[in-house]
Amino acid sequence: MNYIFPKLKQKFKNDDFISEKIYYLVDKLTNEANLEKDEFLYILNNITKKEIEYLFKASYNIKYTYYQNRVYLRGLIEISNYCKMGCKYCGINYKIKTIKRYRLSVDEILECCKQGYHLGYKTFVIQSGEDSYYTDDILIEMIQRIKKEMPDVRITLSLGERSKESYQKLFDAGTDRYLLRHETASRRLYNYLHASFMSFDNRRECLKNLKEIGYQVGAGFMVGSPTQTNEDLVEDLIYLKELDPHMIGIGPYLCHEDTELRGNESGTLSESLIMVALVRLILPKVLLPATTALGSLHTIGREKALKTGANVMMPNISPTENRAKYEIYQNKICTADTSNQCRNCIEGRIAGVGHVIDLGVGDHIDLERITDND
Repeated sequence: MNYIFPKLKQKFKNDDFISEKIYYLVDKLTNEANLEKDEFLYILNNITKKEIEYLFKASYNIKYTYYQNRVYLRGLIEISNYCKMGCKYCGINYKIKTIKRYRLSVDEILECCKQGYHLGYKTFVIQSGEDSYYTDDILIEMIQRIKKEMPDVRITLSLGERSKESYQKLFDAGTDRYLLRHETASRRLYNYLHASFMSFDNRRECLKNLKEIGYQVGAGFMVGSPTQTNEDLVEDLIYLKELDPHMIGIGPYLCHEDTELRGNESGTLSESLIMVALVRLILPKVLLPATTALGSLHTIGREKALKTGANVMMPNISPTENRAKYEIYQNKICTADTSNQCRNCIEGRIAGVGHVIDLGVGDHIDLERITDND
């Protein structure tokens, strides 16, 4: 075996070397030390059930240090399943002919927000495919109307790639956060998963622009996508450390049989949770959702994510009749639940693993402290 840290060979028995070295690397992360690429890769290539338990305990403890057992809730509104992009894994990309398309009007979006506000939500995540119908003018009207009726809420947009000028206008209108998953930090994998007209560099440029403007920025990636390697996942960790976003969404690749990538195996819960834990350790204060995809993959996938380091959940408050149409992946959970049912279900799940809901605006802790001091 070629040891990455030859000096450790003398410290540990050979039989225990791999396990002890992973403990050592996890402890380095816990103490806010940076790891090199080969160190991250060593963890991913060699971690076993015993070390996974150690990793999860460490990541949960770090989360508890900053956020205790609080879980922020965001009301999710999926406003359109039209999309002009060609992501090969996505069930709403422009090539898919098997779904019925829909989009919500500003009035309908506002009504969803009012219902969510009545349920106690102080953050709304407004998400769609990349739908050119939603011009800056339409979105500005939407943002201003929401903030006029509910001035104490945070608005998060997740509408894909736009120009810096557009992002600036939406920020000036009152948008607080923007979620744009980078999907993968590997250029090779990005090009494999996306249409030829999509740009790896433009995706990164958009995230750079969002940070420069002053948004609370969210990025994120998939785990277990076809041809993905551990080296690709390490690239995600390195990129996120450099980007330093306020929020990171991590979910498994879930195969959709109507896409170009039909027939591939989906990602696994274990792989996804390992990445959640590592991200918590490299960015201790980040907001980490227990994603719906994790709940779709495993009955208690979201609860396991909370015990691993996640601290955000996003109950769906979209019109019930449209939820099944927003089919990025198949077998998505909660498509038939009403907003009330979704709220009650999530609260029960959170309590069931010893956590409590936090119905505040749920800012990143550094921003939360700034707000508290104002």
